Amino acid sequence: MADERLFHNHGPLPLGEIAERVGARLAESSHGARVISSLSSLESATEDDISFFDNKKYLSAFQASRAGACIVQESVVSSAPAGMALLLSAMPYLTYARVGRLFYSEVTAGGQGGKNVHESAVVAPGAQLGKGCSLAAGVVIENGAQIGEGCVIGAHSVIGAHCTLGRDCILGSHVSLSHAVVGERVHIHAGARIGQEGFGFAPDGQGGFETVLQLGRVVVGNDVVIGANTTIDRGSLQDTVIGAHCRIDNLVHIAHNVVLGRGCILAGQVGISGSTRFGDYCMIGGQVGFSGHSKVGSKVSIAAKSGVMRDIADGEKVAGIPAVPVRQWHKQTLVLGKLAGRHSGHKLAQVKKET
Repeated sequence: MADERLFHNHGPLPLGEIAERVGARLAESSHGARVISSLSSLESATEDDISFFDNKKYLSAFQASRAGACIVQESVVSSAPAGMALLLSAMPYLTYARVGRLFYSEVTAGGQGGKNVHESAVVAPGAQLGKGCSLAAGVVIENGAQIGEGCVIGAHSVIGAHCTLGRDCILGSHVSLSHAVVGERVHIHAGARIGQEGFGFAPDGQGGFETVLQLGRVVVGNDVVIGANTTIDRGSLQDTVIGAHCRIDNLVHIAHNVVLGRGCILAGQVGISGSTRFGDYCMIGGQVGFSGHSKVGSKVSIAAKSGVMRDIADGEKVAGIPAVPVRQWHKQTLVLGKLAGRHSGHKLAQVKKET
């Protein structure tokens, strides 16, 4: 149940209207007039709530749920509790996400009680601020920055000189942008650092180092989400590029000159070394590390904690350190397990003999 001090609830809504607006259908048309007030989990839902069931691990919770309505695949209709209204979808979790957006929006957007620019915000004379923007306390917009219409910028965030934000972007608190061009409807969560200097240096042959200037930018496409405390370094000579519709989790590091294609998903603590290039729609698990200058094709899947030290072709699924095709990794794991078992058995027999 959402805390309505933090989220506006736009319900109640009749189930028939919900189904029509999210592209689902009712298992029984007679349930279309049933009124739904909010979203909830299977375990805590009441007859006024809608929930979803999309994982067989939760079958018992689904069968015991008191939810008034539930989003399900057609194959599980016979397992539903008596009286529960069912919203049928081939992808229940996706439909649930759409239903959530029908019901809720954040109260904190803008956060100024109707006052768009807080009195402590600083906007340089040469900056451009679009209509309907909201700046919270302590925001700094530096000279030459361009902020599109309807942007919401959280407390103490800094938009550096000549950065560009497209319309309807949301920045959390303490975000900093430097040397960045950001598209429309981008959501950057608290503490993210976009466009800082990359890790570039050259040994001087005498035990010291010369810093290599980072002259590029970070270019972020439309509809990207960037997680809290994530860092994306600007390019050295070319730009670091984040393709449209990418989803980047918290605590991810993306180094200079990296290029992400469209729709890539990066889980927490991924680290990408410089000049690595990705195709479209890659899925990268948590704590995956990449050596620099590698090429990763489109629709690649990389298991959590993998170490990528080679190029990966389109459609490959890899795992392990170093990352290999996932079937090969399973075979390696099985063989290592057997070898470890033999070795430990040998040592145990040796101990028994000695005692």
